[in-house]
Formats: sequence, structure tokens, C-alpha cells
Amino acid sequence: MFIFDWLKDGVSWILVQFHTLFTFLGLDPDSGWTWTFSIVGLVVVIRILLIPLFVKQIKAQRNMQLIQPQMKEIQKKYAGDKERQSQEMMKLYRETGTNPLSSCLPIILQAPIFFALFQVLQGVAMYRPDDPEYTAPGVFAWDQYAGLVASMHDAQIFGVPLYATFMDADETPNATATRILAIIMIALMTATTFITQRQLIVKNSAPDNPMVKQQKILLYVFPVIFAVSGINFPIGVLTYWFTTNLWSMGQQFWVIRNNPQPGTPAFEAKEARRKAKEKAKVSAPPEFTDTASETEEKAEPARQQPKRTTRSQRKKK
Repeated sequence: MFIFDWLKDGVSWILVQFHTLFTFLGLDPDSGWTWTFSIVGLVVVIRILLIPLFVKQIKAQRNMQLIQPQMKEIQKKYAGDKERQSQEMMKLYRETGTNPLSSCLPIILQAPIFFALFQVLQGVAMYRPDDPEYTAPGVFAWDQYAGLVASMHDAQIFGVPLYATFMDADETPNATATRILAIIMIALMTATTFITQRQLIVKNSAPDNPMVKQQKILLYVFPVIFAVSGINFPIGVLTYWFTTNLWSMGQQFWVIRNNPQPGTPAFEAKEARRKAKEKAKVSAPPEFTDTASETEEKAEPARQQPKRTTRSQRKKK
């Protein structure tokens, strides 16, 4: 498929460019860590490109929060007519410029990147230098990058190739190390997915938001899906997902703390911090200076006028 071929070219090209950069900085070009850092660099590039969509996601979540009262009125008014209720909801979304799917865009658009990386690593795993029918994935098929296929194929971290999976551990040089590392990476990927979703629901969702119930279901569904499917993911793909989860956690933490949705626990916490800061400024003692005392010390003493005495007093002296 043309689109996925183009994505594989883009993903593999970014990997190669970061590999070239880290090699220039002194890392071993054949080290698994050099290729691992290249995957991390791929995550950074993708997440930077997705920042505009993340902004749309935040705006969509805010709009959904603001129209909650109108949504409740529609649900109450057309409780017995699901079709009319759905029509009125769509009308409300159009009038307010709200797109409920905007909150899912960063995840949806990362999915093709995720599978493109999966296919690149799978193509690297199938590398056979003596097979004339083998075709390298992405830009690894280009003449200037053809030599890097063997480098990435042989690259290992903790004795485990980046293309290795839990299910195919027996085909790797160290099956035990592969299984242990895969389990650790799957656990990290699952845990960070759960924490990221829980942070959003607990801190930045209003208690009366009807979508919270659905989000709570997904809170447990997604980690289970990733845990089950993770046994088929290469170590490089698990590294990508774990890294992008860390990015999401940090990004959400900053937004929730500095720009929370109104009516949420995070918004109340921000208001409490603001009031505490203002109270601290008001209650702070004024700064006194010794300017007045210094002026008095520096001022010359006043000249004392001699007292007038009478002639008789002068004679007595």
C-alpha cells in the first residue's frame, strides 16, 4: 500500500538520520543503544509534529466541558428518542464547533507510525545477506543506507536484539534475556498507559461529565489490550510506545497544572495555589529601610544660640 510504504520510508529515514547524528557525537554505530536513542529521537520528532493536534485536543476537551449543561438538557428532553437525541447532539457540536473525536487524534494519528516502525523492525529481523530475494524495509533499501541493515539487525541492548519479541524469543541469541526484557518493557508500557489515562480522568475531568464513565472503562481496557498484544511487539516498538507514554505524561502534567479545565479538581487546586500566593503577598511584612535614621545621623547638629544674661548675672561671674 502506497501510504504505508511512504510511512516506512519516513520512519526509517528519521531513524537513519538520528543514527548518523549519534554516531557523529561519538557513539558506537553498531551499538544497540545508538539505535535505541534513534528510536527515542523518532518519538521526539513525531510528538513535536503532533503538538498542534494536542492543542486541538485540549480545546475540544474544554468545549465538551462547557457544553455539558446543554448536553444534559438534550438527554433529558429526548430521553425516549435516541435518534432525535443524537441529531440534537450533532447540531450542538456543529453550533459550538466541538469535535468529540479531537481528543483521540494524537493516538489515532500515531497508530500508522507505530505500525510503520513495526514493519521496519520486522523487515530488519528478516535480514538475510545470502538471500537474493530479500528486500530491506524503507530507506534501508537505498544504496547509501544499505549497509545499515546489518548494523541494526545485529544491534543489541542487554543482549537482546531490537527486533526480538517475547513470542519469538527462541529465535534470538539469548531467549531468557529476551523474555525478561520483553516482560519488563510490556509492564512499563502498560503502567505508563494506565497512569497517563488516570491522571487525565482523576485530575482534569469534572465529576458530572457523562463521558467520564466511558473513559474509566477505557482506563482499564487499553492497558489490558497492550499487555496482551505486547508479547508480539518487537523490543524497538515497545521502546517507542514507552517513550511516547512518558512524553504524554509530562505534557499532560504541565497542561493539567497550568491550564486545567474549569470545574475539575485540577482547576480547584490551581485556584487554591493562586489564592495562597496572593495571601502570602498581602501578609508579607513591609520592607523597612534605615533611610530616616541615616539621614538623622548625617544631618549636622543645630547651632545653639548663647543665652542672654543680665548685667548683674555677668558681674557675679
